[in-house]
Amino acid sequence: MAALPTPKRIIELVVIFVIVAVASGIGSRATIPNIPVWYEGLAKPSFNPPNWIFGPVWTALYLLMTYSAWRVLGHEMTKKLKAAAIVIFLIQLTLNMLWSVVFFGMHDPATAFIVVIGMEVSIIAMILIFARIDPLAAALQIPYAFWVAFASILNLMVMLLNPVSGA
Repeated sequence: MAALPTPKRIIELVVIFVIVAVASGIGSRATIPNIPVWYEGLAKPSFNPPNWIFGPVWTALYLLMTYSAWRVLGHEMTKKLKAAAIVIFLIQLTLNMLWSVVFFGMHDPATAFIVVIGMEVSIIAMILIFARIDPLAAALQIPYAFWVAFASILNLMVMLLNPVSGA
């Protein structure tokens, strides 16, 4: 039977959850009001998923992100490796939030495409760093990397299909 988490580990989980929830909340505040008019008015590729799929997918990805980071922080490691894991986690999370603000909030798919590419690179870097500490935590981030790669393609297609429309 696995041991129950210590109070310190529970506090770490809550802190990580709150950080991820705040980033998610900021992204949602930029996204949700812009879906009905601006986003619906854009030309999108035929393989664009229905809007209802994004909420459940992102919720699952944010929960996996939280759990993975918590698992990583539970391991003994050098200060340098721990700092690298925390920094890359925060970089990818910041880019995640920024993408929503730029794409939806600023209606700027071109700049958002640059952000989403940076986000994908940072997610891959996070997976590689997490793999050195906790292979399961790294593996749990693979769906996130694939989803963001798909989101990058969608972003590019929206950019190409809406060239000068102020999209």
